[in-house]
This record gives sequence, C-alpha cells and structure tokens, in this order.
Amino acid sequence: MGSDVRVGIIDSGCSLEQANGLLGARRFWLEDGQLREGAMLPDQLGHGSAVLAGLEREAGAVPLLMAQVFGDQASTSALQVAAALLWLVEAGATLVNLSLGLQQDRPVLHQACAEALAAGVLLCASSPAQGGPVYPASYPGVLQLTGDARCAPGEWSWLGTRQADFGGYVGTGGRAGASLGCAALSGRIAALLRDEPGMDRQQIHAWLRDHAAFSGPERRGASHG
Repeated sequence: MGSDVRVGIIDSGCSLEQANGLLGARRFWLEDGQLREGAMLPDQLGHGSAVLAGLEREAGAVPLLMAQVFGDQASTSALQVAAALLWLVEAGATLVNLSLGLQQDRPVLHQACAEALAAGVLLCASSPAQGGPVYPASYPGVLQLTGDARCAPGEWSWLGTRQADFGGYVGTGGRAGASLGCAALSGRIAALLRDEPGMDRQQIHAWLRDHAAFSGPERRGASHG
C-alpha cells in the first residue's frame, strides 16, 4: 500500500458540516432501472454522518471521500455499491469502509470488490454478529468487522468467527452496532496505515489480533482478555 492514506466511505452521505472537510463526494442512485451519478445530497438517514464521525474519532485527521448510495431509506443495490467502490478506487482510496451488508451475492459487487483488492485497496465491511452471510463482508479478502459491546473507545476484540474477524466500539447512540463497530475499526486501521504505511492486509490482521483487548466472541459473564 502507498504511503498516502486516503479513506473512502460508502454510505448515506454526511452532514453539510462534515462535507466541507471531504476531498470529494459522489452520489449513486437508480432511476428507471438505470444507474445515475451526480452531486451528493445531505444525509437523510444520519447513518453515514454517524459512521464518518465514528471513523474520525479513531483515525484523527485523514483525507476522506464519501460515496452516497442510500437516500431516504436504508436500502440500496449491488450496482450502486459496486459503482461507488470503483469510483473510490479511481479517486485513490487506500481503505474503504462499507458499513452495510447486502443479503444477496451479486456478480457485479463481487467483481468490483475483486478489482479493488487487486488494486491494493483494503476493504472493511460490516457483518452482523449472528445470522446469515452478508456481502461484501463474506467475499474473500474483505475484513469482516462487527460491533462488540465489551469494547470502550480505542479498544477492539479479535473474534475469529465465521461472522466476523474483529469487533469494535459501538458508541451509545443506539444505531446499528455492526456499522459503528466497523467504522471504529476502519478508523483504527487508517491511523495504523498512516503510522506504518508499508503494512499489507495480513500484517494489519496480525497487528489487530495481537493488540486486541478481548479474544474470542462475547459471552455472558466473559472477563477482560
């Protein structure tokens, strides 16, 4: 990976104040079944704003790009996410946070993720702690991240389960834990890449495992590990 860290976020956009600090932003939507792209609109869900804030809490000041794929509903398509991801790759993102999960494996998304990974981009995607597989988290080479209620700010857990590699701090806002846990860990990884620019995916995975505050999935009565 290159020495210049540039983080991409695929989500519902962000607040106007947050948008002022972005390197770039683009909106992707479907209209009459056709993919469209244009200027980003203000975040209508609040999800992307929370994800961006959670990422920045861990990463500090890093260059950010926002790809908007959600409008006023928490639903999107594989085509929109794939197009957003390829735009971020073209824009020079070195790490992409995807605090989202699609239930169906679609070739267009699989191919976009493969192209991003081949370009050396690190993909961090959220996965629920329980349930069936979601995409892109379940694709090979993608870091599977979720939330872990045991973790305080700056902490994470190594889970090593079929569902997720690591769990992160979820905050107190009541939003989806996997989404914010993913954002927190993406921020931690971005800070790591800023400090250690030569690290690849395997080295990052090993570092996170070695420095995790907890080891193994959360269980009732579990103690700090």
